[in-house]
Amino acid sequence: MRLLIVAVGQRIPDWAQTAWADYAKRFPPELKVELKAVKTEPRGSKTLDTIYAAERSRIEAAIPKGARVVALDERGTSLRTQALADRLKHWQLESDDVALVIGGPDGLDPAFRQAAHERIRLSDLTLPHAFARVLLIEQLYRAWSINANHPYHRE
Repeated sequence: MRLLIVAVGQRIPDWAQTAWADYAKRFPPELKVELKAVKTEPRGSKTLDTIYAAERSRIEAAIPKGARVVALDERGTSLRTQALADRLKHWQLESDDVALVIGGPDGLDPAFRQAAHERIRLSDLTLPHAFARVLLIEQLYRAWSINANHPYHRE
């Protein structure tokens, strides 16, 4: 199974790249984690609908056919870490690729969000995109560690 993080935005601070790489290398070979950064549509004088359409097109092109799509959305389901571990276990049993999608500065196209298999939120707080990437991969690693009885997670 592969976890694919599709994130709008290509410029990421060095600290976020370093943190991402640190967590990504911790995953076992049977659970690959991959990042696909897609270009943010330049804002300029474009309408929000035009921006959404351009970013949605790039996002959809980055998602493998047949993958389960999980949209990160501020209005999505709030999950505790154990619930995320349960979701991860469920995804692994289905053995499909899972694409977790982080939108751009204006979020995700509403129709894309609605069409996603699941919508989850990382926090009630508004997070910078670089931080959301790091938080997501850390929580996915923590979820894996719970399921693997690895000592990383403590309660």
